[in-house]
Amino acid sequence: MVGQGAQGLERIAAMQAQLAAIEATVSQHVAAGARRPKVYFEEWDEPPISAIRWVSELLGIAGGDDCFPELAHAHAGKQRIIADSAEIVRRNPDIIIGSWCGKKFRPENVAARAGWQAVNAVRNSQLFEIKSCDILQPGPAALTDGVAQLHAIVMRWMDADRSGALQ
Repeated sequence: MVGQGAQGLERIAAMQAQLAAIEATVSQHVAAGARRPKVYFEEWDEPPISAIRWVSELLGIAGGDDCFPELAHAHAGKQRIIADSAEIVRRNPDIIIGSWCGKKFRPENVAARAGWQAVNAVRNSQLFEIKSCDILQPGPAALTDGVAQLHAIVMRWMDADRSGALQ
């Protein structure tokens, strides 16, 4: 549309190469005995809304396993509401990533939720924010910056888990 077809194809190839490199790194770590963490990705806090499909897919590429994969296929946020937040506690994520569109993620508020002190992510201080502009818009930012941030969080967790630094 803007006469930059070749540049567009180069950019697509670069994104595909980055995703392939991330997947290869994850495969190497898992082959060496690393465990894939269970990750709860929260798009909103009240009520809690889990990850949309592309975030769940990028999380898988980055090395984590979505705690609510069955909800990821729903397009609307209201279809991804977790009505009983005790279910999040029962699924016991190793990592919690918040991306609250329009407001700052507050890990201290998440950690203070009733019953959440028993969650691995809370016990091990594995609560992180990824800005919504980096991950919640389907497009280049999610495929570059967003997945890179997910991958960095997961790899740090894998390394800490293998070293015994996590309980």
